[in-house]
Amino acid sequence: MEICSTNENVSKCSSNTMSMECFMVLSTPAQKIGITVLCCFFGILCIFENSLVLYLIFSSIKIRRKPSYVFISSLALADLLASIIFVVSFVKFHVFKVTDSKDIFLLKLGAVNTSFTASLGSLLLMALDRYVCICRPSEYKIIITKKAALVALAVLWMTTMVIAFLPLMGWNCCTLNSTCSELFPFVDDKYLSGWISLVMILLVCIIYAYMHVLWKAHKHTAYMEKHQTQAVQQNAKMRLDVTLAKTLAIVLTVLMVCWSPVLALMTYSVFVNLNNRIKKVFAFCSTLCLVNSMVNPIVYALRSRELRSSLRNACSWCRKKLKIPGSSQEVDSIQKLSTIGTVCEDAGCSTDWPQLKSEL
Repeated sequence: MEICSTNENVSKCSSNTMSMECFMVLSTPAQKIGITVLCCFFGILCIFENSLVLYLIFSSIKIRRKPSYVFISSLALADLLASIIFVVSFVKFHVFKVTDSKDIFLLKLGAVNTSFTASLGSLLLMALDRYVCICRPSEYKIIITKKAALVALAVLWMTTMVIAFLPLMGWNCCTLNSTCSELFPFVDDKYLSGWISLVMILLVCIIYAYMHVLWKAHKHTAYMEKHQTQAVQQNAKMRLDVTLAKTLAIVLTVLMVCWSPVLALMTYSVFVNLNNRIKKVFAFCSTLCLVNSMVNPIVYALRSRELRSSLRNACSWCRKKLKIPGSSQEVDSIQKLSTIGTVCEDAGCSTDWPQLKSEL
Protein backbone atom coordinates (compact mmCIF):
# COMPACT_ATOMS: atom_id res chain seq x y z
CA MET A 1 0.00 0.00 0.00
CA GLU A 2 2.97 2.32 0.10
CA ILE A 3 2.55 3.13 -3.58
CA CYS A 4 -0.78 4.72 -2.62
CA SER A 5 0.75 7.05 -0.06
CA THR A 6 0.78 9.80 -2.68
CA ASN A 7 -2.34 10.95 -4.50
CA GLU A 8 -0.77 10.69 -7.96
CA ASN A 9 -1.84 7.04 -8.13
CA VAL A 10 -5.53 7.78 -7.58
CA SER A 11 -6.01 11.25 -9.08
CA LYS A 12 -5.53 10.20 -12.71
CA CYS A 13 -6.76 7.40 -14.92
CA SER A 14 -4.47 5.91 -17.55
CA SER A 15 -5.83 3.92 -20.48
CA ASN A 16 -9.13 3.18 -18.71
CA THR A 17 -7.28 1.54 -15.82
CA MET A 18 -6.53 2.58 -12.26
CA SER A 19 -4.68 1.16 -9.31
CA MET A 20 -7.70 -0.32 -7.53
CA GLU A 21 -5.54 -1.40 -4.59
CA CYS A 22 -5.27 2.26 -3.60
CA PHE A 23 -9.00 2.20 -2.73
CA MET A 24 -8.84 -1.06 -0.74
CA VAL A 25 -8.01 0.63 2.54
CA LEU A 26 -8.92 -2.16 4.96
CA SER A 27 -5.53 -3.59 5.80
CA THR A 28 -6.00 -5.67 8.98
CA PRO A 29 -8.12 -8.79 9.55
CA ALA A 30 -9.96 -7.01 12.38
CA GLN A 31 -11.09 -4.24 10.05
CA LYS A 32 -12.24 -6.72 7.41
CA ILE A 33 -14.12 -8.80 9.97
CA GLY A 34 -15.73 -5.67 11.40
CA ILE A 35 -16.97 -4.49 8.01
CA THR A 36 -18.21 -7.98 7.14
CA VAL A 37 -20.14 -8.33 10.41
CA LEU A 38 -21.69 -4.86 10.10
CA CYS A 39 -22.70 -5.34 6.48
CA CYS A 40 -24.11 -8.84 7.00
CA PHE A 41 -26.00 -7.94 10.19
CA PHE A 42 -27.55 -4.71 8.93
CA GLY A 43 -28.01 -6.16 5.44
CA ILE A 44 -29.96 -9.21 6.62
CA LEU A 45 -32.20 -7.08 8.86
CA CYS A 46 -32.73 -4.61 6.05
CA ILE A 47 -33.69 -7.31 3.57
CA PHE A 48 -36.09 -8.94 6.03
CA GLU A 49 -37.79 -5.71 7.12
CA ASN A 50 -38.26 -4.25 3.66
CA SER A 51 -39.39 -7.57 2.19
CA LEU A 52 -41.95 -7.77 4.99
CA VAL A 53 -43.20 -4.26 4.28
CA LEU A 54 -43.58 -5.02 0.57
CA TYR A 55 -45.46 -8.23 1.37
CA LEU A 56 -47.83 -6.52 3.79
CA ILE A 57 -48.60 -3.76 1.29
CA PHE A 58 -49.12 -5.86 -1.82
CA SER A 59 -50.99 -8.65 -0.04
CA SER A 60 -53.78 -6.21 0.89
CA ILE A 61 -55.93 -4.69 -1.86
CA LYS A 62 -57.14 -1.99 0.53
CA ILE A 63 -53.63 -0.92 1.50
CA ARG A 64 -51.88 -1.02 -1.85
CA ARG A 65 -54.40 1.26 -3.59
CA LYS A 66 -53.65 4.16 -1.23
CA PRO A 67 -51.09 6.72 -2.50
CA SER A 68 -49.35 6.92 0.89
CA TYR A 69 -48.52 3.23 0.76
CA VAL A 70 -47.45 3.47 -2.88
CA PHE A 71 -44.72 5.85 -1.69
CA ILE A 72 -43.85 3.55 1.22
CA SER A 73 -43.56 0.57 -1.15
CA SER A 74 -41.15 2.58 -3.32
CA LEU A 75 -39.07 3.36 -0.25
CA ALA A 76 -39.04 -0.30 0.78
CA LEU A 77 -38.07 -1.44 -2.74
CA ALA A 78 -35.23 1.11 -2.94
CA ASP A 79 -33.91 0.11 0.49
CA LEU A 80 -34.18 -3.58 -0.38
CA LEU A 81 -32.18 -3.15 -3.58
CA ALA A 82 -29.67 -0.89 -1.84
CA SER A 83 -29.04 -3.42 0.91
CA ILE A 84 -28.47 -6.31 -1.50
CA ILE A 85 -26.30 -4.49 -4.04
CA PHE A 86 -24.33 -2.48 -1.48
CA VAL A 87 -23.50 -5.41 0.79
CA VAL A 88 -22.41 -7.73 -2.02
CA SER A 89 -20.34 -5.09 -3.85
CA PHE A 90 -18.83 -3.53 -0.72
CA VAL A 91 -17.75 -6.80 0.89
CA LYS A 92 -16.38 -8.24 -2.36
CA PHE A 93 -14.30 -5.12 -3.00
CA HIS A 94 -13.01 -4.23 0.47
CA VAL A 95 -12.83 -7.65 2.12
CA PHE A 96 -12.17 -10.14 -0.68
CA LYS A 97 -10.42 -7.53 -2.89
CA VAL A 98 -12.27 -8.62 -6.02
CA THR A 99 -11.69 -6.11 -8.83
CA ASP A 100 -13.75 -5.49 -11.95
CA SER A 101 -13.25 -3.68 -15.21
CA LYS A 102 -14.11 0.00 -15.39
CA ASP A 103 -17.52 -0.56 -16.97
CA ILE A 104 -18.55 -3.32 -14.55
CA PHE A 105 -17.45 -1.28 -11.55
CA LEU A 106 -19.35 1.83 -12.72
CA LEU A 107 -22.40 -0.35 -13.43
CA LYS A 108 -22.40 -1.62 -9.83
CA LEU A 109 -21.74 1.88 -8.48
CA GLY A 110 -24.62 3.23 -10.56
CA ALA A 111 -26.96 0.57 -9.16
CA VAL A 112 -25.97 1.47 -5.59
CA ASN A 113 -26.39 5.20 -6.26
CA THR A 114 -29.76 4.61 -7.92
CA SER A 115 -31.06 2.69 -4.90
CA PHE A 116 -29.88 5.13 -2.24
CA THR A 117 -30.95 8.22 -4.22
CA ALA A 118 -34.36 6.68 -4.95
CA SER A 119 -34.68 5.95 -1.23
CA LEU A 120 -34.14 9.61 -0.37
CA GLY A 121 -36.43 10.66 -3.22
CA SER A 122 -39.16 8.39 -1.87
CA LEU A 123 -38.72 9.97 1.55
CA LEU A 124 -39.22 13.38 -0.07
CA LEU A 125 -42.41 12.27 -1.81
CA MET A 126 -43.70 10.88 1.48
CA ALA A 127 -42.93 14.18 3.19
CA LEU A 128 -44.80 16.05 0.44
CA ASP A 129 -47.70 13.62 0.80
CA ARG A 130 -48.01 14.47 4.49
CA TYR A 131 -47.49 18.16 3.74
CA VAL A 132 -50.49 18.21 1.36
CA CYS A 133 -52.54 16.06 3.74
CA ILE A 134 -52.03 18.44 6.66
CA CYS A 135 -51.90 21.81 4.91
CA ARG A 136 -54.53 21.23 2.23
CA PRO A 137 -56.74 18.39 3.54
CA SER A 138 -59.82 19.30 1.48
CA GLU A 139 -57.82 19.02 -1.76
CA TYR A 140 -55.76 15.98 -0.82
CA LYS A 141 -57.77 13.43 -2.77
CA ILE A 142 -57.68 15.65 -5.86
CA ILE A 143 -53.93 16.35 -5.70
CA ILE A 144 -52.58 13.02 -4.40
CA THR A 145 -54.15 10.23 -6.43
CA LYS A 146 -52.74 6.78 -7.06
CA LYS A 147 -52.11 7.71 -10.71
CA ALA A 148 -50.26 10.86 -9.67
CA ALA A 149 -48.24 8.85 -7.15
CA LEU A 150 -47.23 6.29 -9.79
CA VAL A 151 -46.27 9.02 -12.27
CA ALA A 152 -44.19 10.78 -9.61
CA LEU A 153 -42.41 7.55 -8.73
CA ALA A 154 -41.76 6.76 -12.41
CA VAL A 155 -40.19 10.20 -12.88
CA LEU A 156 -38.20 9.76 -9.66
CA TRP A 157 -36.74 6.37 -10.59
CA MET A 158 -35.97 7.37 -14.18
CA THR A 159 -34.24 10.55 -13.03
CA THR A 160 -32.19 8.80 -10.38
CA MET A 161 -31.14 6.09 -12.85
CA VAL A 162 -29.99 8.65 -15.42
CA ILE A 163 -28.03 10.61 -12.80
CA ALA A 164 -26.53 7.49 -11.22
CA PHE A 165 -25.34 6.00 -14.51
CA LEU A 166 -23.81 9.20 -15.90
CA PRO A 167 -20.28 7.94 -15.04
CA LEU A 168 -20.95 4.76 -17.02
CA MET A 169 -22.25 6.84 -19.94
CA GLY A 170 -19.07 8.88 -20.11
CA TRP A 171 -18.87 11.30 -17.22
CA ASN A 172 -15.86 9.65 -15.59
CA CYS A 173 -12.27 10.72 -15.09
CA CYS A 174 -10.93 8.16 -17.60
CA THR A 175 -13.05 9.41 -20.48
CA LEU A 176 -12.61 13.09 -19.61
CA ASN A 177 -8.98 12.74 -18.50
CA SER A 178 -9.89 14.78 -15.42
CA THR A 179 -9.17 14.55 -11.69
CA CYS A 180 -10.54 11.37 -10.12
CA SER A 181 -12.20 11.08 -6.74
CA GLU A 182 -10.03 9.69 -3.95
CA LEU A 183 -12.98 7.73 -2.55
CA PHE A 184 -14.44 6.09 -5.67
CA PRO A 185 -12.47 4.63 -8.58
CA PHE A 186 -13.10 6.19 -12.01
CA VAL A 187 -15.48 8.82 -10.57
CA ASP A 188 -14.89 12.42 -11.61
CA ASP A 189 -14.59 14.93 -8.77
CA LYS A 190 -17.11 17.28 -10.40
CA TYR A 191 -19.66 14.50 -10.73
CA LEU A 192 -19.19 13.63 -7.06
CA SER A 193 -19.74 17.29 -6.14
CA GLY A 194 -22.95 17.33 -8.17
CA TRP A 195 -24.25 14.15 -6.53
CA ILE A 196 -23.47 15.54 -3.06
CA SER A 197 -25.41 18.70 -3.94
CA LEU A 198 -28.39 16.63 -5.12
CA VAL A 199 -28.51 14.61 -1.90
CA MET A 200 -28.23 17.72 0.25
CA ILE A 201 -31.10 19.36 -1.67
CA LEU A 202 -33.26 16.28 -1.08
CA LEU A 203 -32.45 16.32 2.65
CA VAL A 204 -33.20 20.05 2.97
CA CYS A 205 -36.55 19.62 1.19
CA ILE A 206 -37.49 16.70 3.47
CA ILE A 207 -36.62 18.71 6.56
CA TYR A 208 -38.54 21.77 5.33
CA ALA A 209 -41.67 19.74 4.54
CA TYR A 210 -41.77 18.09 7.97
CA MET A 211 -41.00 21.35 9.77
CA HIS A 212 -43.89 23.03 7.96
CA VAL A 213 -46.17 20.12 8.90
CA LEU A 214 -45.14 20.54 12.54
CA TRP A 215 -45.77 24.29 12.41
CA LYS A 216 -49.21 23.76 10.87
CA ALA A 217 -50.09 21.15 13.49
CA HIS A 218 -48.98 23.49 16.28
CA LYS A 219 -51.20 26.27 14.94
CA HIS A 220 -54.18 23.93 14.67
CA THR A 221 -53.67 22.59 18.19
CA ALA A 222 -53.50 26.12 19.59
CA TYR A 223 -56.72 26.99 17.75
CA MET A 224 -58.53 23.89 19.00
CA GLU A 225 -57.49 24.57 22.59
CA LYS A 226 -59.25 27.91 22.46
CA HIS A 227 -62.54 26.35 21.32
CA GLN A 228 -62.60 23.12 23.30
CA THR A 229 -63.82 22.68 26.84
CA GLN A 230 -61.44 21.88 29.65
CA ALA A 231 -62.91 18.40 29.99
CA VAL A 232 -62.23 17.57 26.38
CA GLN A 233 -58.68 18.83 26.76
CA GLN A 234 -58.09 16.63 29.79
CA ASN A 235 -59.35 13.56 27.93
CA ALA A 236 -56.92 14.11 25.04
CA LYS A 237 -54.15 11.53 25.08
CA MET A 238 -51.47 13.85 23.81
CA ARG A 239 -51.14 17.15 21.99
CA LEU A 240 -50.80 16.68 18.27
CA ASP A 241 -47.86 19.05 17.99
CA VAL A 242 -46.00 17.26 20.80
CA THR A 243 -46.47 13.90 19.06
CA LEU A 244 -45.38 15.34 15.74
CA ALA A 245 -42.35 16.93 17.38
CA LYS A 246 -41.27 13.53 18.71
CA THR A 247 -41.75 11.87 15.34
CA LEU A 248 -39.97 14.72 13.59
CA ALA A 249 -37.07 14.34 16.00
CA ILE A 250 -36.81 10.66 15.07
CA VAL A 251 -36.94 11.43 11.34
CA LEU A 252 -34.30 14.16 11.47
CA THR A 253 -32.04 12.23 13.84
CA VAL A 254 -32.04 9.17 11.58
CA LEU A 255 -31.34 11.25 8.47
CA MET A 256 -28.60 13.34 10.04
CA VAL A 257 -26.83 10.49 11.85
CA CYS A 258 -26.85 8.23 8.79
CA TRP A 259 -26.02 10.73 6.05
CA SER A 260 -24.04 13.59 7.64
CA PRO A 261 -20.73 11.67 8.17
CA VAL A 262 -20.70 10.30 4.60
CA LEU A 263 -21.63 13.62 2.99
CA ALA A 264 -19.11 15.49 5.13
CA LEU A 265 -16.26 13.16 4.16
CA MET A 266 -17.27 13.23 0.50
CA THR A 267 -17.28 17.03 0.53
CA TYR A 268 -13.95 17.06 2.36
CA SER A 269 -12.41 14.75 -0.26
CA VAL A 270 -13.29 17.18 -3.06
CA PHE A 271 -11.14 19.95 -1.55
CA VAL A 272 -8.47 18.13 0.48
CA ASN A 273 -6.21 15.16 -0.18
CA LEU A 274 -7.13 12.20 1.98
CA ASN A 275 -4.88 9.81 3.86
CA ASN A 276 -5.65 6.14 4.40
CA ARG A 277 -6.97 6.72 7.92
CA ILE A 278 -9.72 9.02 6.67
CA LYS A 279 -10.53 6.58 3.88
CA LYS A 280 -10.95 3.82 6.45
CA VAL A 281 -13.29 6.04 8.45
CA PHE A 282 -15.29 6.66 5.28
CA ALA A 283 -15.54 2.92 4.62
CA PHE A 284 -17.07 2.33 8.05
CA CYS A 285 -19.30 5.42 7.83
CA SER A 286 -20.66 4.12 4.52
CA THR A 287 -22.41 1.36 6.45
CA LEU A 288 -24.54 4.07 8.11
CA CYS A 289 -26.42 4.45 4.82
CA LEU A 290 -27.27 0.78 5.20
CA VAL A 291 -28.45 1.50 8.75
CA ASN A 292 -30.75 4.18 7.33
CA SER A 293 -32.30 1.62 4.98
CA MET A 294 -32.76 -0.70 7.94
CA VAL A 295 -34.43 1.95 10.14
CA ASN A 296 -36.72 3.35 7.42
CA PRO A 297 -39.26 0.47 7.59
CA ILE A 298 -39.60 0.98 11.34
CA VAL A 299 -39.93 4.77 11.23
CA TYR A 300 -42.15 5.08 8.18
CA ALA A 301 -43.96 1.77 7.67
CA LEU A 302 -44.23 -0.48 10.72
CA ARG A 303 -45.36 2.46 12.89
CA SER A 304 -48.51 2.55 10.76
CA ARG A 305 -51.42 1.03 12.63
CA GLU A 306 -52.87 -0.38 9.43
CA LEU A 307 -49.67 -2.21 8.53
CA ARG A 308 -49.30 -3.44 12.11
CA SER A 309 -52.84 -4.77 11.94
CA SER A 310 -52.02 -6.51 8.65
CA LEU A 311 -48.90 -7.97 10.25
CA ARG A 312 -50.90 -9.31 13.17
CA ASN A 313 -53.36 -10.87 10.73
CA ALA A 314 -50.51 -12.53 8.84
CA CYS A 315 -48.95 -13.86 12.05
CA SER A 316 -52.29 -15.16 13.28
CA TRP A 317 -52.92 -16.83 9.92
CA CYS A 318 -49.57 -18.58 10.18
CA ARG A 319 -50.36 -19.70 13.72
CA LYS A 320 -53.70 -21.02 12.53
CA LYS A 321 -52.04 -22.99 9.74
CA LEU A 322 -49.60 -24.41 12.29
CA LYS A 323 -52.64 -25.33 14.43
CA ILE A 324 -51.50 -23.43 17.50
CA PRO A 325 -54.29 -23.48 20.15
CA GLY A 326 -56.33 -20.28 20.45
CA SER A 327 -55.23 -18.88 17.12
CA SER A 328 -58.70 -19.03 15.50
CA GLN A 329 -60.25 -16.73 18.10
CA GLU A 330 -57.32 -14.35 17.77
CA VAL A 331 -57.75 -14.16 13.99
CA ASP A 332 -61.43 -13.26 14.38
CA SER A 333 -60.75 -10.56 16.98
CA ILE A 334 -57.94 -9.03 14.95
CA GLN A 335 -59.99 -8.92 11.79
CA LYS A 336 -62.59 -6.85 13.62
CA LEU A 337 -59.90 -4.33 14.51
CA SER A 338 -58.28 -4.22 11.08
CA THR A 339 -60.26 -1.21 9.85
CA ILE A 340 -58.10 1.35 11.62
CA GLY A 341 -57.51 4.37 9.37
CA THR A 342 -54.28 5.93 8.23
CA VAL A 343 -53.30 9.51 7.57
CA CYS A 344 -55.20 9.79 4.33
CA GLU A 345 -58.30 7.64 4.09
CA ASP A 346 -60.27 6.76 0.99
CA ALA A 347 -62.73 9.60 1.57
CA GLY A 348 -59.92 12.10 1.48
CA CYS A 349 -57.45 13.45 3.98
CA SER A 350 -58.94 13.20 7.45
CA THR A 351 -59.87 16.52 9.04
CA ASP A 352 -60.03 14.93 12.46
CA TRP A 353 -56.61 16.17 13.50
CA PRO A 354 -56.15 14.18 16.72
CA GLN A 355 -56.39 10.97 14.66
CA LEU A 356 -53.38 12.03 12.60
CA LYS A 357 -50.88 11.95 15.42
CA SER A 358 -50.02 8.27 15.19
CA GLU A 359 -49.13 8.46 11.51
CA LEU A 360 -47.00 11.61 11.26
